[in-house]
Amino acid sequence: AVEPVDFEEYLITHPPIIESGPLRDLIEFPPDDIEVVFTPRECRTLCVSLCSRENDGHVRDCVRSYTEDWAIQSSFTRTIYSTGRSSDAFHFRLRCLPSPVCLLPQDDVKRRSMSIDDTPRGSWACSIFDLKNSVPDALLPHLLDRAPNEEIDRHNEEHRKSHRHRELFALHPALDEEEPIERHCVPDVPKEHFGQRLLVKCLSLKFEIEIEPIFASLALYDVKEKKKISENFFFDLNSEQTKGMLRPHIQTAAISTLARSAIFSITYPSQDVFLVIQKVLQQGDIGECAEPYMVFKEADAAKNKEKLDKLRSQSEQFCTRLGRYRMPFAWTAIHLMNIVNSAGSLERDTDMEMGLPGSWSERRNSSIAGRRSLERTTSGDESCSLTSFRPATLTVTNFFKQEGDRLSDEDLYKFLADMRRPSSVLRRLRPITGTLKIDISPAPENPHYCLTPDLQQVKPYPDSRVRPTREILEFPPRDVYVPNTTYRNLLYVNPHSLNFANRQGSARNITVKVQFMNGEDPSNAMPVIFGKSSCADYSKEAYTAVVYHNRSPDFHDEVKIKLPASLTDHHHILFTFYHVSCQQKQNTPLETPVGYTWIPMLQNGRLRTGSFNLPVSLEKPPQSYSVLSPDVPLPGMKWVDNHRGVFNVEVTSVSTVHTQDQYLDKFFALVHALDEHMFPVRIGDMRIMENNLEAELKSSIAALNSSQLEPIVRFLHLLLDKLVLLVVRPPVIAGQIVNLGQSSFEVMASIVNRLHKYLDTSQDMHGRNSLLSSYIHYVFRLPNMDPNSPSPGGLGGSVHYATMARSAQRPASLNLNRSRSLSNSNPDISGTPTSPDDEVRSIIGSKVVNEYIPGSPRSSVSLCQLFHEELALQWVVSSGSVREGALQQAWFFFELMVKSIIHHLYFTDRLESPRKNRFPERFMDDITALVNVTSDPVFLYNQDLELVERLNTSLAFFLNDLLSVMDRGFVFSLIKTYWKQVSTKLYALQNHTLESLRLDFLRIVCSHEHYVTLNLPCSLLTPPASPSPSVSSSSGFSTHVQDQKIANMFELSVPFREQHYLAGLVLSELAVILDPEAEGSVKVVSVVHNLLSSHDSDPRYADPEVKARVAMLYLPLIGIVMETLPQLHDFTGWSKNSGEDGNSMISQTVAMAIAGTSTPMSRPSSFLRPHGTFSAESSRSLLICLLWVLKNADECVLQKWFTDLSVSQLNRLLDMLYLCVSCFEYKGKKAFERMNSLTFKKSKDMKAKLEEAILGSIGARQEMVRRKRSPSGSAFGSQENLRWRKDMTHWRQNSERMDKTRAELEHEALIDGNLATEANLIILDTLEIIVQVYKSKESILGGVLKVLLHSMACNQSALYLQHCFATQRALVSKFPELLFEEETEQCADLCLRLLRNCSSSVGTIRAHASASLYLLMRQNFEIGNVSTTSNFARVKMQVTMSLSSLVGTSQNFNEEFLRRSLKTILTYGEEDLELRETTFPDQVQDLVFNLHMILSDTVKMKEHQEDPEMLIDLMYRIAKGYQTSPDLRLTWLQNMAGKHSERTNHAEAAQCLVHSAALVAEYLSMLEDRKYLPVGCVTFQNISSNVLEESAVSDDVVSPDEEGICSGKYFTEAGLVGLLDQAASSFSMAGMYEAVNEVYKVLIPIHEANRDAKKLATIHGKLQEAFGKIVHQDGKRMFGTYFRVGFYGSKFGDLDEQEFVYKEPAITKLAEISHRLEGFYGERYGEDQVEVIKDSNPVDKCKLDPNKAYVQITYVEPYFDTYEMKDRITYFDKNYNLRRFVYCTPFTLDGRAHGDLHDQFKRKTILTTSHAFPYIKTRINIIHKEEIISMPMEVAIEDMQKKTQELAFATHQDPSDAKMLQMVLQGSVGTTVNQGPLEVAQVFLSEIPSDPKLYRHHNKLRLCFKDFTKRCEDALRKNKSLIGPDQKEYQRELERNYHRLKEALQPLICRKIPQLYKPVLQVNTHRDSFSRMSLRKLEL
Repeated sequence: AVEPVDFEEYLITHPPIIESGPLRDLIEFPPDDIEVVFTPRECRTLCVSLCSRENDGHVRDCVRSYTEDWAIQSSFTRTIYSTGRSSDAFHFRLRCLPSPVCLLPQDDVKRRSMSIDDTPRGSWACSIFDLKNSVPDALLPHLLDRAPNEEIDRHNEEHRKSHRHRELFALHPALDEEEPIERHCVPDVPKEHFGQRLLVKCLSLKFEIEIEPIFASLALYDVKEKKKISENFFFDLNSEQTKGMLRPHIQTAAISTLARSAIFSITYPSQDVFLVIQKVLQQGDIGECAEPYMVFKEADAAKNKEKLDKLRSQSEQFCTRLGRYRMPFAWTAIHLMNIVNSAGSLERDTDMEMGLPGSWSERRNSSIAGRRSLERTTSGDESCSLTSFRPATLTVTNFFKQEGDRLSDEDLYKFLADMRRPSSVLRRLRPITGTLKIDISPAPENPHYCLTPDLQQVKPYPDSRVRPTREILEFPPRDVYVPNTTYRNLLYVNPHSLNFANRQGSARNITVKVQFMNGEDPSNAMPVIFGKSSCADYSKEAYTAVVYHNRSPDFHDEVKIKLPASLTDHHHILFTFYHVSCQQKQNTPLETPVGYTWIPMLQNGRLRTGSFNLPVSLEKPPQSYSVLSPDVPLPGMKWVDNHRGVFNVEVTSVSTVHTQDQYLDKFFALVHALDEHMFPVRIGDMRIMENNLEAELKSSIAALNSSQLEPIVRFLHLLLDKLVLLVVRPPVIAGQIVNLGQSSFEVMASIVNRLHKYLDTSQDMHGRNSLLSSYIHYVFRLPNMDPNSPSPGGLGGSVHYATMARSAQRPASLNLNRSRSLSNSNPDISGTPTSPDDEVRSIIGSKVVNEYIPGSPRSSVSLCQLFHEELALQWVVSSGSVREGALQQAWFFFELMVKSIIHHLYFTDRLESPRKNRFPERFMDDITALVNVTSDPVFLYNQDLELVERLNTSLAFFLNDLLSVMDRGFVFSLIKTYWKQVSTKLYALQNHTLESLRLDFLRIVCSHEHYVTLNLPCSLLTPPASPSPSVSSSSGFSTHVQDQKIANMFELSVPFREQHYLAGLVLSELAVILDPEAEGSVKVVSVVHNLLSSHDSDPRYADPEVKARVAMLYLPLIGIVMETLPQLHDFTGWSKNSGEDGNSMISQTVAMAIAGTSTPMSRPSSFLRPHGTFSAESSRSLLICLLWVLKNADECVLQKWFTDLSVSQLNRLLDMLYLCVSCFEYKGKKAFERMNSLTFKKSKDMKAKLEEAILGSIGARQEMVRRKRSPSGSAFGSQENLRWRKDMTHWRQNSERMDKTRAELEHEALIDGNLATEANLIILDTLEIIVQVYKSKESILGGVLKVLLHSMACNQSALYLQHCFATQRALVSKFPELLFEEETEQCADLCLRLLRNCSSSVGTIRAHASASLYLLMRQNFEIGNVSTTSNFARVKMQVTMSLSSLVGTSQNFNEEFLRRSLKTILTYGEEDLELRETTFPDQVQDLVFNLHMILSDTVKMKEHQEDPEMLIDLMYRIAKGYQTSPDLRLTWLQNMAGKHSERTNHAEAAQCLVHSAALVAEYLSMLEDRKYLPVGCVTFQNISSNVLEESAVSDDVVSPDEEGICSGKYFTEAGLVGLLDQAASSFSMAGMYEAVNEVYKVLIPIHEANRDAKKLATIHGKLQEAFGKIVHQDGKRMFGTYFRVGFYGSKFGDLDEQEFVYKEPAITKLAEISHRLEGFYGERYGEDQVEVIKDSNPVDKCKLDPNKAYVQITYVEPYFDTYEMKDRITYFDKNYNLRRFVYCTPFTLDGRAHGDLHDQFKRKTILTTSHAFPYIKTRINIIHKEEIISMPMEVAIEDMQKKTQELAFATHQDPSDAKMLQMVLQGSVGTTVNQGPLEVAQVFLSEIPSDPKLYRHHNKLRLCFKDFTKRCEDALRKNKSLIGPDQKEYQRELERNYHRLKEALQPLICRKIPQLYKPVLQVNTHRDSFSRMSLRKLEL
């Protein structure tokens, strides 16, 4: 490890030259970097609820603790520039992005292609005419001017550098990390705890009759826990008139008691709401009083008017007399969770009717009951979330009357449990009917007009006269761990039961009066009892409800009391028991006291709460009873039931003053005793004297561990404050200073660990407990050093100083009441001692006895210690479990220490003093020791991994903080020590976890807000010894660059790592890690990414010059990434024309072959990677970091460095840029949408997803379907097995939603587009620098060109492409030879790229691309011109090839746009004055026209996509057009082969391949004459006679030696073999095994010559298979069916009057093809426009409708002359190489098709096609037609011959087929056959014809019949042998018929024509008369 530079020393020795400005700020931290701000705490209520000035110190401390300002240390800079970049800022910076017009696979531009109708019929002349008349794009100005190259470069650069994005990382959101480790979340502000809040509004309460006032109370109960979980909410809905009945008893009602709505807070949801209703006391039992309510119905009010009036007047009497008392009346319960859950599923504002409880108890939701930890419930993610259900209005219609003997809580829980059972007992009870309407809804965030349980008004409270909403206090059933933050001091008294059974005397209607007394006189009753409803706010007494005639009543009243802040021994609760006489009797008082009892409030100084069972006295208690408990038997007092306990009452308190924990009470009491200095102290039963105070104090501190966790948490702030105070200001007891540092430290450690252990849910990712971190952040402050100030500000006071001097530099807003204490403990010493050391000494050493100052509340001897020093010391010296405990929660002590240091420095004005003098040596040593202590467990690396991780991050944060306040060199050395130890350990263990810890540590330390300054960015690398000013550089680099070796800046040299210490660590780590073996690469990359990203967005470094300085710290990154190039993810595979997959017509490889490159864009050599070890995500991050450095580094420095690089290094650099181009290619919106459907949220969101699925907002099925649909390997390579396809999410912010909105997607695509543009422009800038450096090295320029071309091939924005084309033009004009002589393959590529951009939908892109293309031709022409050939053949050929490739492969290519570009090029050619006299313009024109022709054809091809025959025809035509460029012809032949295979036309596909092979063979034989190779096409004749058309004989054939011709991979021997292999397999698939043999005949000699036995074995195997199949499938093969199809009608365009023979699959019926063609053309031209001509007669066009399209289809058969038949023996022979076909049409001379035998003529039509079937197309033009007409007699001869053949076939069939035989026989000899053989004979043979020409026919027919009878006989004989006995009769019948036929024919057959039998010689002359005589009509 290198020694870091001594930072402070360096700064002193290198004073900065620059006075001010942005660079100056890089050199040192800003002066006001750190400060302490006091912010007033938010208060919920309008006025702070405080008790009056109290004397009780504890109460005062509590109040102070709840009201003092937060003390927040803020690093001014940190708040603004923290590295964890927030996404809001990110979005803000992106709001103003330009939208790059992108060359997406044109996202938005729809294809417009012309239909075939719009183009006049295909003449080329027309298309040229079209082109000449079209409009060009705008021409680029000055394009043809010849400017010097430098000028052009300068111009290009200016353009390129303007309007660029300042921040690259703004376009590249950080990687998705759960939460960056260096982010310290600001803890939540401590505030009052609320559960989930429900708003309950009581709308109406009505019974059937309204005769008296009714009062109600509402509370929540948890049935499961059997607890009441809220206080009561009292309300009444009586009308004013009814209220009037009580007027004598009620004073004016306070507004707070008129509330009708309440907010309940529920921390652990699972409960019932319970409603109790009372009425005014009246005579009689509850049942009697409730009777009228049950009997009378509202509807019958008129009927029962009298009775009601009577009842009403009774009520009025009772109200007047007994108005102050109440009696129980009725109750009902509502199962709250049911409502919440069903309201969730019903419509908003659902009304729910509630009849008898049973009717809804079945619907209860059982999922509620589960116990849940606090953390989860408050976040509200239950199934029954109370924060999000829909509001419901609830109507309850049934109430149960109270049973006088069942009023206790126990009874209530039984009832509630019972209600849930379906067979509820309550069902049998008679209900009281009435209606209660209440609204239940989630409480709003800030409800208006709200009162706290203490009646404080909550903000906002606009108007005090409005009826308020009450907040109801919660009594959580389980502990809630939240520190107190508000003053609250309430007491609840719940009388439970009274037993007066054994009391003498009349006491039946009993009420209890409850009073809170502060003395014994009746006037001492305090008005602190809260009113119920419609009464005063507070009263002095409360009465319980009366149960009529019951001597031992139960009560369920709740009395709520506001406790005075400080209690004395005289405060007590007094209970007075009265008997109320309900009937008015003479001289009977209204109420008679029947007993008294009381509870003193304090016991041994602690508040008394709990359950009491009290005895009741019969008479008034005696004097000074209040200090004693009623349990004490006072002399002379009479007690009920012999002083037994007869009254049960429960007292609970909700107080933030009384801890209700004995240990805490004792500790606080002792601390206060010290403060007040009052001895002896009474605690409990003990009196503690001053001398044993120390021991007691220590034991009480230790005993804090025994106290309950809940009170500790509630009083956490106060407790920690007191402990800190004891450390800082050790008390003086009996004149001795007692050091409590150790015990305080120990108990702190243990409390902190307890919190951590039991409250593990409230921790952040660093394991910091939120309660503790918010204590440190907001509450902790240094107690001021001066114990005498009475001001209540600090802990024990602090002195306020206004500091004008400091405030001058700070914005006033930050000067919030900054308190600052005196610099030391002695007020006499002046504020600033002479030197810092003296100051420290005076603070440590001064031990000044303060005189008693009158007016100050206390006086003591005090000594002050510095908290951080004491803390460090205690920690270092601690051991065993204490040290263990402190280490467990090291973060807490570290953060305390840092805050303490900052407060100390700030309040003693030390922040200005030099850092080296700020702290005593001893403290520095302790810190060093601490770092070692902390790092021990990390190196021991014990099993507790979690602890190690926590320690590691805590230490990192600590050191990060220290960098802000301590000597930075010292902190660097601590970092180094730790780093070194971990590294040593790491190499020993080779442990990946340690590795990752080390990186976390580094990342946190580097997240310092002044990280850049800490790296001394302005120092140049020189040994720090010479402080000469010339070295510490000024602004520009250029002046000093020569002085030092530039390489040093780009390498991780020792000087670099010493001076840029932290950057050095990061980069060394990167360099090591990127070694492929190492793990953890992702982490390092993200460290670097984060750092650069934060610099990028940091406004302090916005100035380019400053950014260059910052970038200088990272120059070695370039080298590092170059080294790791082979390990990076290969993005080049990703982007390959992502837009052009889909069903393009030509496969990728084919297209590439067209373009003349063998593989898709050959890749740079260095990509032949061992194995990509980096994920795509990390690689992307790394590359963007690299681009950032290239973008921001100083160009001169880069240029100098490039100059020093070797060629191979430069090539590597270029390869890296090539990779960057692929990496940042624009993916387009489509990709984002696709990704959006792929991106699932991280597992932490999965829960929410499951829930969604369960609750049904998105069904799980849809989810699945959706997942299935999104193809897994979409445009993004699925190279890694991604967890949730994490790779795909690299641009997502940590998004919280599954699906993004349209706008978000568009925004993401926009960002991505901008990123792509910026990244590519940076690459372009770098390329330009490289070109400037290497004007001469060709190989480098080739590399530059490759990167440039690659970037054109990717999807780019218009903006980038303009600059890219400008650079490309400049490059070509500077180095023309480069393209046309060395890098010829690149020339081809360039042509393709330019043409593709010429067809762009964006005008500017087209304009630039056409300009580039024109200049390219021009340059080529000029170079050629020098060598006098005045031709630009190369570009011509490449452009032609490119065009065909383009139109063939690109789906979304638009011919309209390409036409415009062609026109633009033509225009340039016409306007180019310089070359006007040469042949150049004409050549350009020829080329453009030729391109246009290809284009038009290809466009047509697109239109005929659906018409397979037409498509193949067009492809055929295009291929023919490429006759002169073999490469292209080959490509198109292969395209055709592909198309045929798709349609399973294997024979045709095979033919295409054979043609390809023949073409290759032609060129190969020209190139090299090898005996074993085929001699060109001739060799292939046996396979197909069509192949000769491939011979290269035309005069314009290109010779294959010319560069770039026949260079494809097929023009080799291997290519030829491959083609033939494919052909053989296609033939085999087509079942043409004989052809397979022929193909192999060509192949075998080649393999034999190569002695390739293996291949030969395979071939012979395949041959054996082929011949085997021939034998096996004899008679079962079928090859095709042929039809003649003619097209008539101008609608058909090119096809009009064309006739073809179509080859269709075997056994295609005429109906099928007819249906297919009719359907196809019908769809095209409209069904009514297309007609199929049904006959096969010649078509007369004049008779056809000119507006219709006609198709004529006829079945044809192959036709062979007799001589051919001897060669065509097998079925294969008869179906291969067919050129002639025949069809016959019968006709008669009078125009009918059929007539009598002697009138029946027949026409035979023989068609000849231009090529033999099978050919490379499935339809071939007919080129020749001849017709033969047969006379009736000839027709008869043919018929008879046919019949005879059938008979012969059936007879000799093997195996015999009796059925077939009988059928044929029946047709031949059956009597009934009309026009059968007999009739034919009778018509033609009965007499000798008169015309001698017919003699021969007559004779021939006679012989036919002779043969026929013979065959019939054979057939009969055969049949006899086949039949069974059952068919004998049938056989006889046939024989009879046969004999009849034979007899009839006999005379006709025997007659010979004598003229025919003349001498032999004569016969000779008539040899051919048969053919000559027949009428032959030839048609050509």
